[in-house]
Amino acid sequence: MQIEISANITDSDREELFCGLDGYNSQFIDTRLWGQFGVYSRNTSGAMVGGLLASREGLWVRIDYLWISEEARGSGLGSMLMKAAEQEGKRTGCRHALVDTFSFQALPFYVKQGYQLQMSLPDFPEEGIQRHYLTKQNLI
Repeated sequence: MQIEISANITDSDREELFCGLDGYNSQFIDTRLWGQFGVYSRNTSGAMVGGLLASREGLWVRIDYLWISEEARGSGLGSMLMKAAEQEGKRTGCRHALVDTFSFQALPFYVKQGYQLQMSLPDFPEEGIQRHYLTKQNLI
């Protein structure tokens, strides 16, 4: 058996690995309804002023990325995007939500949205920075 370390991950390597992993996991988890969705807000010119990318995974909706432009911060747009994502998750069968954020980002914002801190990783990805994981139960 040979071990190979590569800084160049090819699409073929990724596909082969995920195919094997999915084959094993499918014995335990039904992933047919899993998927991603986006929630976006654009100004009158059509430029995006905020957006969110999320993933549905079983009973969970995971907020993968949330961005609000400087001009739209403080306007309530972040809360509206989160609410829309939670509603879409619920519509598609999700009961809970998961999000992670760095210590320099939006921990107070997510707590204000009803998320509860579950875990923090110190010095991730660098010294002095934390990565926080939060969940929200029983989506409304």
